[in-house]
Amino acid sequence: MALFMAGNSVPAFHMLVPGGGPTLNLRQQPTGEANRMTTAHPELHPGRIEVITGPMFSGKSEELIRRLKRAQIAKRRVACFKPDLDIRYSRNAIASHSAQTLDALTVVNVEELKAVLMPMAEVVEVVGIDEAQFFDASLVPLTNELVRMGHRVILAGLDTTFAGEPFAPMPELLAIADEVIKLSAVCMQCGAPAVHTQRLGSSQSLVLVGAAGVYEARCRACFQPWTDEQTEQLELPVSASARE
Repeated sequence: MALFMAGNSVPAFHMLVPGGGPTLNLRQQPTGEANRMTTAHPELHPGRIEVITGPMFSGKSEELIRRLKRAQIAKRRVACFKPDLDIRYSRNAIASHSAQTLDALTVVNVEELKAVLMPMAEVVEVVGIDEAQFFDASLVPLTNELVRMGHRVILAGLDTTFAGEPFAPMPELLAIADEVIKLSAVCMQCGAPAVHTQRLGSSQSLVLVGAAGVYEARCRACFQPWTDEQTEQLELPVSASARE
């Protein structure tokens, strides 16, 4: 596994600290100087939730990458995650349809995300999560927990399914967000602003990972959801806490 944070050439699970100091090993709890750095300016960086949403091809991952790279430029310590359901362009990076990338750690579910993130929670300042719709409902309490700890959490994900229905857990994340960025794409039929994701084909599975050729953006007038058959719910990876 490789997780690169606040730099493009930092060894796995190490990251650069502001001011050009030595790297920190994220497998260990920070002590001494590391602890002092994490509390140097708490009043300047209160916890907040930013949710980027919209249909496919609207630039969600691109906007997520832009915000995370700006955080790195500002010398914030950044950790990036993505679900292992989405490895279309890269297994170890957040990738946009426009070929922009940012190194990230792939996790199976929220339980694994929390297990990896919490040991480094005192060091990390900004947490980025792509394709949030592929995680289960336990992502919501984890997000709230991170915000209470003072983290800036930026999530990107589809707001609706191919059938035009809310795509959980995005509605709850949108409801608790400090900032919501609602993006639109371009309708591939008429060129109008597109707010829907049109699936091309007859598959009724809720989750069918793909890009151009499998999906296209559509406006409300051109959108034709599959409503003649019952949608088949794909069993997403669920954390142990969500099963209890």
